Amino acid sequence: MNALLPGAIRFDIQTLAQAVASCKSSDALHCQFSLPNWTILGAFLQPFPLSKGQILIEQGARDCTLYFIESGTLSAHSEDENAHMHLALVGSGTVLGEGSFFTHQPRRATVHASSPCKMWCLTPIRFKDLSRHHSPIALELTLAMGSVMAKRLSIPPKRAAVT
Repeated sequence: MNALLPGAIRFDIQTLAQAVASCKSSDALHCQFSLPNWTILGAFLQPFPLSKGQILIEQGARDCTLYFIESGTLSAHSEDENAHMHLALVGSGTVLGEGSFFTHQPRRATVHASSPCKMWCLTPIRFKDLSRHHSPIALELTLAMGSVMAKRLSIPPKRAAVT
């Protein structure tokens, strides 16, 4: 039986692809994927909803998962060694977690949902499988994530979003 319960959330990789394509943020994820590429990537992603106020990432955590934001807004905040708080808002069509995904270092910020969100996640193990079976897609995704991280690091208000 494939019937959805009332209030159930539907996930479709095409909706994520549209969110990425229409994102105008300075730290948008710019992937040159066709719909078949998104369909392949979607087989390696795990969708999940995030409720308003729910914590996605905690500063100092050792998780290296990459998160794609289909819809909603998240708030990333970090505290530096001088006890200064840094805050960044991140919305649909981009990613979170690229810093730890690349470096395997602890998370640099705490991220929580500012509104209900539809998210997709990619674990390092699934990315390794993607790389092994679909290396051009994995390479394009790596280049796009590197670009997001570089943009965020070059824009002081967005640095807190490099988690």
